[in-house]
Amino acid sequence: MATMLPGKAYPLGATFDGSGVNFALYSRHADSVSLCLFDETGRRETIRLALTECSAGVWHGYLPGAMPGLLYGYRVHGPYAPQHGHRFNSAKLLLDPYARAVSGVFQDDPLHYGFCPSAPGQADTRDNAVQALKAQVVDEPFDWSGDVAPQVPWAQTVIYEAHVKGFTRQHPAIPASLRGTYAGLAHPAAISHLKQLGITTLELLPVQCFLDEVRLQRLGLSNYWGYNQIAWFAPEPRYWSGRAGTTQLSEFRQMVKALHAAGIEVILDVVFNHSAETDAEGPTLSLRGIDNASYYTLDPGNPAQYDNSTGCGNALNLAQPCVVQLVMDCLRYWVSECHVDGFRFDLAVTLGRDSHGFNPEAALFAAIQQDPVLADCKLVAEPWDVGLGGYQIGRFPPRWTEWNDQFRDVLRRFWLHDGVSRALFARRFAASSDCFQQPGRTPAASLNFLSAHDGFSLADLVSYNHKHNLANGEHNHDGHSQNQSWNCGVEGPSDDPHVRLLRLRVRKALLASLLLAQGTPMLLGGDELGHSQQGNNNAYCQDNAISWLDWSVAEQELTHFVTELLLIRKAIPALNSGRWWTGQFDETGVRDVEWLNPAATHLEPHDWDDPAGKALMIRLSGVWLLLVNASAHQLHFHLPAGRWSLRLSSADDGMPKMDDFTASARSVTVLMQQ
Repeated sequence: MATMLPGKAYPLGATFDGSGVNFALYSRHADSVSLCLFDETGRRETIRLALTECSAGVWHGYLPGAMPGLLYGYRVHGPYAPQHGHRFNSAKLLLDPYARAVSGVFQDDPLHYGFCPSAPGQADTRDNAVQALKAQVVDEPFDWSGDVAPQVPWAQTVIYEAHVKGFTRQHPAIPASLRGTYAGLAHPAAISHLKQLGITTLELLPVQCFLDEVRLQRLGLSNYWGYNQIAWFAPEPRYWSGRAGTTQLSEFRQMVKALHAAGIEVILDVVFNHSAETDAEGPTLSLRGIDNASYYTLDPGNPAQYDNSTGCGNALNLAQPCVVQLVMDCLRYWVSECHVDGFRFDLAVTLGRDSHGFNPEAALFAAIQQDPVLADCKLVAEPWDVGLGGYQIGRFPPRWTEWNDQFRDVLRRFWLHDGVSRALFARRFAASSDCFQQPGRTPAASLNFLSAHDGFSLADLVSYNHKHNLANGEHNHDGHSQNQSWNCGVEGPSDDPHVRLLRLRVRKALLASLLLAQGTPMLLGGDELGHSQQGNNNAYCQDNAISWLDWSVAEQELTHFVTELLLIRKAIPALNSGRWWTGQFDETGVRDVEWLNPAATHLEPHDWDDPAGKALMIRLSGVWLLLVNASAHQLHFHLPAGRWSLRLSSADDGMPKMDDFTASARSVTVLMQQ
């Protein structure tokens, strides 16, 4: 009979020391906690041991002789009293939130629900251990020799948002056995594309272990994007190739090491705002049964219900020290043990909520700010959630960069519609200084994007006026309803050469505006290939060809255009200095930026404010000239004095003639002074 020793209250989770395993679980309101061990199949509970020690809410014990690979779960005893915020139910086996690896697959089953279906106020006493997810003890050394973090300065950062599976699932140069996996993303063919493109930083959609929601399972769908976490320390197993001699963790680490060797940073999209247990009608899988009242933000007027500022059924309570500790331990783990370079925080306003609403000095932000392990990390916020006061762009702490949806919306309107003045265009093009020019913040704080995983791809933005989301099973009611798209009169794909040419030209102009603007640009993976999602602007549940990049139909001309844009961006000092533009002469007699009208004179107040003004010139670092013509007509530009040569044109326009240049409709042209 195994005997538990007292063990230690820290670190939390299951920690192997060479002789045994220490188990530690936080549950301030529990009456007692049992550790349940399972055989290698995960279906037979072999032994149940009480964690008799409790220190400041942490239940802990040490099991001599226990080894890595051991499968385990917890049963937590306490009151089942939803009206008081407590949902303890010892009939339900619970997953350790600190699990380093997860065994099993979550399937919709009535046994996973903590409440009695016929009497919701009572606990369901049926045991779910056979079907439940189990944690696995992990202790994996890894050879990091030679690994060097690229540490790309923010001012030189170009982010590429990609999905581990979707990026490589149909890549013909990657072996079939590796496509859609961490190993596939580490393959030279995948890395070569990123390197040739010129991006510096790869931002991956969630790779922390996530579940398919019950609703999706019942529709025969799955959660493709992965914003439904259950185990924040465990790499998602469905992205593992399963090759002999590898594990989920080792393959993820090897991917990071390979990307670093190519000089590419890795940022993880992390979801600490909610969990996969969803609302009060959801399953009891982990935190809900461990200590519901501590881990979740409950409705103060009715603790049986959850605050839903995330729109996902629940919200983690970042005002609680135990939740802050969970997040901080997790961030440190991914940095120290997996060498990732930063994080993009989903619905980050939730992370800064306290009893008074959003607080830029909230506990988690303060903890991150002072942590030496995270000192060199890139921190990116999605600066909104769906709760009251949920839009907080520009209010995050100085070290943070924020997704700038105002850049997205203004640039789309400028190129595809009307009503955007030159002043508003310039404000967004110049890193949205009205939002971000604050003490301690640089232009990099504005993360500029035109499209992202959530919404139309760039190809669909210029091909569809309406969303086409019927495949999602919600009668086309899901996804963003507001449209800033433009299809030049033809909905969907077209064989008309004129339509195809016009759409390509507009996409190039949009990409030029993104990649040559001040701030941190983010390119959606696939936009450089012409990837279409068939008009689906909410493909979160489409793990199929709708979402996977189709390399066989990649638009090489567009890819080459993006490559050239990023080479130009790298060559323009005004885009790499990390300083706010002033328009004043520097010590060398050069202005960082000049705003000119098509006649080559400085814009006057009436030029700035004219809502019909669709053309201007932007002179950067004295020798680079951007000719912006967002009108529907060809336009003549009188060039500033000097000899100008054509560097790049979104419309394939010819060389300038002396001091004159004719720019095609809806085009961006880049000239360089000789």
